[in-house]
Amino acid sequence: MAERQVFDLVIKRGTVIDGLQTPRYRADIGVKDGKIVEISGNIAEERAEQVIDAHGKIVAPGIVDLHTHYDSQIFWDPWCTMSGWHGVTSVVIGNCGFGFAPCKPEDRERTMLSLVRNEAVPLETMRQGMPWDWVSFKEYLDSVERTPKGVNVMSFVPLAPLYGYVVGTDEAKARAATDEELAHMCELLVEGMEVGGCGISAQILGSEGNVQLDHDGTPMVTDLMSERDLTAFCRAMGSLGRGVAQLTGQMDTAEVMARESGRPVIWNALLADGALNQHGGATMSPTAAIERLKHLNEKDGLRVYAQALTTNFASQFTFEDYNLADAIPAWKDTCMGTQAEKMAKFADPERRKILKAIHDERGGLFGSGYVVDDIKVGWIPLDVPDGLALQDKYEGYTIGEIAQREGKHSLDVLMDIALWGELKSGFETAMIMTPPASMKEIATSSVALPGVSDGGAHTKFVTTGRYPTELLGYWVREHQIMSLEEAHWRLSSMPAQAAGLKGRGSLAEGMPADIIIYDYEALDSLPQERLWDYPAGEWRLVQKAKGYDYIIVNGIITFIDGECTKATPGKLLRHGTA
Repeated sequence: MAERQVFDLVIKRGTVIDGLQTPRYRADIGVKDGKIVEISGNIAEERAEQVIDAHGKIVAPGIVDLHTHYDSQIFWDPWCTMSGWHGVTSVVIGNCGFGFAPCKPEDRERTMLSLVRNEAVPLETMRQGMPWDWVSFKEYLDSVERTPKGVNVMSFVPLAPLYGYVVGTDEAKARAATDEELAHMCELLVEGMEVGGCGISAQILGSEGNVQLDHDGTPMVTDLMSERDLTAFCRAMGSLGRGVAQLTGQMDTAEVMARESGRPVIWNALLADGALNQHGGATMSPTAAIERLKHLNEKDGLRVYAQALTTNFASQFTFEDYNLADAIPAWKDTCMGTQAEKMAKFADPERRKILKAIHDERGGLFGSGYVVDDIKVGWIPLDVPDGLALQDKYEGYTIGEIAQREGKHSLDVLMDIALWGELKSGFETAMIMTPPASMKEIATSSVALPGVSDGGAHTKFVTTGRYPTELLGYWVREHQIMSLEEAHWRLSSMPAQAAGLKGRGSLAEGMPADIIIYDYEALDSLPQERLWDYPAGEWRLVQKAKGYDYIIVNGIITFIDGECTKATPGKLLRHGTA
């Protein structure tokens, strides 16, 4: 009789939801050498080096987070938190056309500057946190592969660095690329995909009304891309017969990309009625967007997925680094410059007069659509003159309450408190609560991928990286907008298929053991908090999670009850390979 296999890990008595919309069932799972090798009714405990009793718990595939900006954070945070806290076992970086390769050594500072305003990654953090041991995209992927990782990582070939490397970022904003330069960029794109890039990504938002701007307030280089350039990039990707494109921009542009490349496109973003996100409101109603997506997929034969924002939305911000009012020229100008220059602008009565007129004309709206009177004073730093007295007087009150109490215009209150805190005073917007019916419309549409986590970006403003926990624990458990089986399909298998993460996203024999084990009734996001854990002593706004008993990556436990084991079993996933 053959000797029976001994497993590295056995998960016993769990309720398995496999990510394929199979009805849930109870089973044991045996893991060996990072893969699931047996799923059966009863695996003897003595056959396991380690046993997890998952009785009464959900056992599901790890979450696949398609929209992240961990391109720099991966070097100092192997678990890509917040994503790693919320059940994510695989992330895709290089979104929106932004990244760090290819990059000539003399262009490193300019490349980092391009991520400072639009994705709000602190400059000194990048300077201290990245090894910069690459020039080419291949060398960047090799660096990521060498770096210890607590999650699996795959990357787009972002288009902005191609312009920076071949034409020069600022030069490319001033003139069109020559035919030779465009051909060279396409060659680099193909080379990037041949070494493991999963496709192309771009932000194409144009030059007007854009809040995703370069460090100097100009549009990003990809925002100005011509259809000629975009067509060339899409055809270059399509020539390989694989790959996927990611777009932050108009659906018309997504249609062009799908048509010219013959490859799927992941379009950002599908928003519920009344929803806001980091970039502002939707440009078309969700119903119209869904109908257009259906037509593209079902009638035109163009594969276009939509990333759906599936979290209720709120922001925190300081005027030290706020950019969400950039769509309003007067506010953009006010919020740019050195700290001293910005403080002088905030104190200028003539400038305030202009901003008040805009405020009144917009019905009290500010930035990406927040009502100024509803914004709350979150904190005032203690290390400013009269900091403690200011905290006692203002913290926890809304701008409207303070304005009424002091007989001042709301913008005077907002800007005075910002100044008194030397632009480090923190403000909090009210949570925008999406009606369940509106969320169900977008989240269950035929081509919707939950997410828009923006993990690694906007880390002082938003915590949308909690989206897996909110979908499972709030939208499914509390509001039943879809079944748990469908939710796990949309969180894992469907995005893995969309992005081409081969062999990821479901639980089956032979699959990598990316697994989450959680208490369905206890699953929730913890309150927001600030952590000073970035290089250069920078802080970030986070929300951790509760209810995840175990998070397992390639068969190794990375988190137990929210505590990191410090294990780094993650892999670089090179597209086009198993």
